[in-house]
Amino acid sequence: MSISLYQASVPVFRQMLLALSDVLGKAEAHIEVKKVDPAVLLQTRLALDMFPLVRQVQIACDFANSVTARLASVEVPTYDDTEQTLAELKARIARTVAVLDSMTEARFAGSESLEIVLRPGTPKEKKLSGRAYLLAYGLPQFFFHVTTAYNVLRHNGVEIGKKDYMGGY
Repeated sequence: MSISLYQASVPVFRQMLLALSDVLGKAEAHIEVKKVDPAVLLQTRLALDMFPLVRQVQIACDFANSVTARLASVEVPTYDDTEQTLAELKARIARTVAVLDSMTEARFAGSESLEIVLRPGTPKEKKLSGRAYLLAYGLPQFFFHVTTAYNVLRHNGVEIGKKDYMGGY
């Protein structure tokens, strides 16, 4: 039995984004109890050369949107990166989940053999099949940013664990 690229992407992105939204909700509660400055938490990073929490969430949403849109051969949704609160990040996640919910498996027919071009017209241009784009590039990128957002929160005392990271499945 084979698995379609739709099955390997949309439900996975959806599950992890909903879990990330729930984790951000726990961060909101943590901020209230511990009297943490939310702006400081949003700008926290694990290392100086890494993006802060706010950007990690934005990029996770961007990958969920762009990967599924390219595989479904539809225009990639874009958002302004203006979020400055946890509530705004949760709203961005909700918009992304709404896009995922609008995707149908039929739109992904034949996407395994699509040619996806990364960084077109640059020295870093790379051409991948739809299958390679999802499995070797899109999913790992997405999970990196979701995991980093989770780790920033965990590192800063938000009481979350593996169950929170995984969400409902």
